[in-house]
Amino acid sequence: MRVAAIDCGTNSIRLLVAEVDEAAPGVLVDVLRRSEVVRLGQGVDTTGRLAPEALARTLAMCDDYAAVCREHGVTAGNIRFVATSASRDASNADEFVAGVRAAFGDLDVTPEVIAGAEEAALSFDGATAGLAEAGFEGPYLVADIGGGSTEIVRGIHEVVAGTSLDIGSVRLTERHHRTDPPTQEVVDAARFDIAEALDVAEAEVGLGGVATVVGLAGSVTTVAALALELTSYDPAAIHLARIPIDDMMVACERLILSTRAERAAQPFMHPGRVDVIGAGALIWWEILERARGANGPDLVVTVSERDILDGIARSVVRPVVADDEAASA
Repeated sequence: MRVAAIDCGTNSIRLLVAEVDEAAPGVLVDVLRRSEVVRLGQGVDTTGRLAPEALARTLAMCDDYAAVCREHGVTAGNIRFVATSASRDASNADEFVAGVRAAFGDLDVTPEVIAGAEEAALSFDGATAGLAEAGFEGPYLVADIGGGSTEIVRGIHEVVAGTSLDIGSVRLTERHHRTDPPTQEVVDAARFDIAEALDVAEAEVGLGGVATVVGLAGSVTTVAALALELTSYDPAAIHLARIPIDDMMVACERLILSTRAERAAQPFMHPGRVDVIGAGALIWWEILERARGANGPDLVVTVSERDILDGIARSVVRPVVADDEAASA
């Protein structure tokens, strides 16, 4: 059995096609992963609407992803398409929903514009599967920094508390980062927004009492690539790397204060992330600073290439496994 998960965020749209391991029901084996920057959330923070050109880019990629699903034998009922921050905030999200349904046609896919709480839970589920086996002790604090929102979730085997914050790399870039390189005034203004959001996270989730901080998504993995001094983007080297918190924060500072040309010249930098990585790195720096203050200098920091996309795929498989177990009981 093959399943597909699609995560359509503010900056990128990603696809995972995975095979269910017959020897270990519930375990997924990657068939392919795709990630394309379409910037669906272009201007949403200002206008409250999805821009026509952003919709066109995203729906064109939906056509492509639907073809990939058919090519790899994923059938109707085994695909879940989740849309997050930009779609939640847009007054014309119905145009997006109709366009996605048309793109997938016979595969019978309707995008789910999920609430922030479910987004946080899916991120946690995807990120924490396999952490204990890799030697990372809980409780875990998972931070998923997207283009429009950031999810902060705490737990061990399941979510204890989580929240979705309206800070993201695209949102803050459009709101603040208008100089090259950013001035101290620009950085301070963005920091103020982040601090207000993290005050909410501290109140609702609590940042203390954790052993490991796990960072997710492109902003964090890009910072990790710089901290690890990679000469190209290498998911295998990045996934579950143990990176000293000071090294991670220094890498953040380099990206926050660099020029666009300097960011673009980094050999691991995705072209679609050049304009927004400074804001994403700033959010990550502030989360690490708060977490270190709440837990002390021995806090372990890692980065996961497994995230909400894996959580979505696992949610497709889970009902099937439950049905099979009930039938064999």
